Amino acid sequence: MHAATERLLRQFLEGVEPAVPLVALWAHGSLGAGDYQEGRSDLDLVAIVDSPVTMEQWRRIKALHRSLDPPLARRLHCSYLARQELDDPAVEHVTWAHQEIYRRPVTAVTRRELHEAGRVLYGPPPAGLLPPVSDAELAAYVRADLRDFWLDKTRGRRRWLRDVWVDLGMITVARATVTLRDGRLISKREALDVLAELGAPETVVADVRARRYGTPAPVLSRFRRGRLARTFIRSAIRKALT
Repeated sequence: MHAATERLLRQFLEGVEPAVPLVALWAHGSLGAGDYQEGRSDLDLVAIVDSPVTMEQWRRIKALHRSLDPPLARRLHCSYLARQELDDPAVEHVTWAHQEIYRRPVTAVTRRELHEAGRVLYGPPPAGLLPPVSDAELAAYVRADLRDFWLDKTRGRRRWLRDVWVDLGMITVARATVTLRDGRLISKREALDVLAELGAPETVVADVRARRYGTPAPVLSRFRRGRLARTFIRSAIRKALT
């Protein structure tokens, strides 16, 4: 039980119900999969609403998120999906993430996560509202994400000096490899173990694990870490796509 997280979720639910016509509220990612680390993991939520978000509701959503108690609230992200738009995974939905509000699709990975390990915070479960994601749809999305986004990001060097790119890149490539190989989703904790099997640099894996789980951190410069991570991720993506 994570007391501060549970308080934040209650506070959010109390605020979101009057802000939008709420049908359901679900958690996915680490909170749904049982790998949640309070203060380190993001709180990934999906709200199903009865109709598309209006400009007035847009303003209410921004006000709600800005009113939540920090610092955990900075990690709370939520996409707002209109009930009548659930069938189309390409539709962009109002989303609050990283202290901003914008529109983005809810991916095939997120949709599969919701079906397999979604945590219901309000309303009916995902199976009652959200169309299932086939194995072919999941694999097609993962391949496109690796090819069109992550492989492109390995061409530059500066971003790989930042913790967030190293952490997310290393974990993403491990999870994507398993999904394409075995057709299943794995947690971030499992991904760190898979990285060793894929031949990832041990010091980089230990560095990522230390930030997520508070284990001892290796002595490693940002420059060497970035070079090792970028080189490994680029190679692992090419292998996963063959």
